Amino acid sequence: VDDHSRYAYSEILADEKKETATAFMTRALAHFASIGVTTTRVMTDNGSCYRSRMFRKRLADNGIKHKWTRPYRPQTNGKVERFNRTLQEEWAYARPYNSETERVAAFDEFLRIYNHERSHTALRGDSPADRVPNLAGQYI
Repeated sequence: VDDHSRYAYSEILADEKKETATAFMTRALAHFASIGVTTTRVMTDNGSCYRSRMFRKRLADNGIKHKWTRPYRPQTNGKVERFNRTLQEEWAYARPYNSETERVAAFDEFLRIYNHERSHTALRGDSPADRVPNLAGQYI
């Protein structure tokens, strides 16, 4: 989740291994760069996948400072925690799905609406895309 705009890049992944986390970070950085967001810092929890040499190297190779949340203090990462709550309320448990496959299929549309259409109180009613200068008024 971009700190300024609240724009979210998210994927549903099978595990939290260092290879998976590093590949995700590579795709997230590319996505944010494609919409004009420069990543200078990344905050993660203290999971082993984020403490791996592979993950640290990916950030270092891109000149990104790595910050960690304080253990047992989810407030430290409040924007991501709020995004996770929104995921639960507006996507995962918003309606009954016939299968996990159906729920997963609805994810991309939820993310599009979240980033481009859904107003955010913290953004004075704007959508995250409205706060990304490269995306204002565009839909991807």
